[in-house]
Amino acid sequence: MNLGFGFFFNSILLGVGLAMDAFSVSLANGLNEPKMKKGRMCGVAGIFSFFQFAMPMLGWVCVSKVAQCFSAFEKLIPWIALLLLGYIGGSMLYEGIKNKDAEGEKPAVGIKGLLVQGIATSIDALSVGFTISDHNLYEALFACLLIGVVTFFICFAGLFIGKKAGTRLAGKAGILGGVILIFIGFEMFFTNIF
Repeated sequence: MNLGFGFFFNSILLGVGLAMDAFSVSLANGLNEPKMKKGRMCGVAGIFSFFQFAMPMLGWVCVSKVAQCFSAFEKLIPWIALLLLGYIGGSMLYEGIKNKDAEGEKPAVGIKGLLVQGIATSIDALSVGFTISDHNLYEALFACLLIGVVTFFICFAGLFIGKKAGTRLAGKAGILGGVILIFIGFEMFFTNIF
């Protein structure tokens, strides 16, 4: 197993690059739920980091075992991300407009919504399986673990920043969070299509 400086450096850079969509969605979630407790923040960041760990690992397995099936699926990735983030963002936008004057706070995104967000922001990480295809199983697992850890900290920072800004934005935070998610969906779509 070759775990030199280059291995760590490349894995951490992959983690940072892959975590940017999850960071933006975490920022939107923090905006939408400014009173989120630290335990929930860890749970949300944990969901994103799990998917950022699992998707490249799944991509590695696909490259190693079923490459033909994966290449056909790869064309659908931008569409899936757009649909999932558009749906969640649209729901947040709708709820933000509908409950603009409501005083009480409820968690903006439930576990189902967080799972959808986790999949939507990490589905493009499947293609990282191609970049680590020369790794053996243990190297691939360790690289994906590093990606997941980096994602956790980046998402936690996004939630923290979003919470701080969300407190200042009060009733408009849900609307802004929904708009951000829809924008991220379109950005991922157009980046991967063209």
